[in-house]
Amino acid sequence: MEALKMDDLCADLRQPSFVNLVVSILILVGLLISYLPQMVRIISRGTSEGISPYFILLGTTSATSGFANIILLPKSRQDVACCKELETFNCVAGLLGIAQLGVQWICFTFIFVLFLVFFRYKTSNVPEEELGGDAPRWQTALFVATLTLFHGLLVIVTTAVIATVGPQHLSLWANLLGAMAAALAAVQYIPQIWTTYCLKHVGSLSIPMMCMQTPGGFLFAGSLFARLGWDGWSSWGIFLLTATMQGMLLSMAIYYELRLKKDEPPKSPTRPRLHLSANGFDDDTPGRYTSHPEHYADSPEQLSRILDRQESDAAAETAPLLRPGGIGDPHRNYDTNRG
Repeated sequence: MEALKMDDLCADLRQPSFVNLVVSILILVGLLISYLPQMVRIISRGTSEGISPYFILLGTTSATSGFANIILLPKSRQDVACCKELETFNCVAGLLGIAQLGVQWICFTFIFVLFLVFFRYKTSNVPEEELGGDAPRWQTALFVATLTLFHGLLVIVTTAVIATVGPQHLSLWANLLGAMAAALAAVQYIPQIWTTYCLKHVGSLSIPMMCMQTPGGFLFAGSLFARLGWDGWSSWGIFLLTATMQGMLLSMAIYYELRLKKDEPPKSPTRPRLHLSANGFDDDTPGRYTSHPEHYADSPEQLSRILDRQESDAAAETAPLLRPGGIGDPHRNYDTNRG
C-alpha cells in the first residue's frame, strides 16, 4: 500500500514535461550567467563602491531563507524521497527547482564575500574622481558580515531542531521562512535604490546583470508557479516581488548612465600630422626659434617644455648669426681695413 501511494506521488516525475524541463534548465544556466557580470565588475574595479551594504545584507539573508524554504516544502521533500524510486535523469529533472534557488544562494553569497573584500575605496582601480560618496566604515562591513552569518546559523540550527523534535511542523517552518524571504526581498532594493539615487551613478552595480535578471525573475516566478501551484506562493512570490523592485532600480541605473554620457565634455580634437618640412620636422613640431610656440602646445606643461628646449638650443648655438638677436661673434674681429 505504501509503495502504491509513493508511486502515485512520483508519477509526475516519471514523465516530466518537456517544456518545463527546458525552461528550468535555461533558468538554471541563466541564473549563473546573470551573476557573472556583477562579480566581474566588482573585481575589475577593485571596489564595491555604489553597492549598498544593506542591499547585500538583505539580499543574502533573503536568498538563504528562500533556499531553506524550498528545501523544506512538502512538495520538495516528496520529490527528494521519490529519487529512491526514480532513474537519475528523472530525479535531476524533478529537483531543478531546488537547484535554481541553490545556485542563486551561492552566487549572492559570493557577491557578499566580494563586497567584504573590496568595500574600501583606497584599493580601487578607478580614478578617485569617479568614486562617489564615502566608503562604508569597517564597522558597517563587520555588522553586515556578523548579521548574515548569524542568520544562516539560526536557520540551520532551527531547522535541525524542528526536524528532530517535531517534523510535523516543518511545513509551518517552511512557510515562515518563505514569508521571511518575501519580506526581506520586499525591502531589499530600497537601500540600493536610495544609494543609487544619492550617488546619481551606478558605481560597481552591474546593469547587464539587472538586464538579464529582471525578465528572468518574472520567468522564474512563472516556472515555480507551474511546479508548485498556489500552495507554493511563499516561493514564487519572492521572485515576482524581487523582479518588480529590480526593474525599478534598472530604470534608474540606465537613466543615470545615459545622463552621465550626455554630460561628458567632448574630447579635444587632436591636430592631424602634416607633411615633413625640409628641416626634418613635421609642421606641428616647433623649431629652435619658432615664433608663438604657444600655438604648438596643448597644455601649460607642454609649452614649458617647448620653451626650455628652445632656450637650451639657443645657448648651444655656434653660428652667431642664427642666434636670436645676434649678429656676429663678439670674440672675432671683423675689421676689414686691417691688412
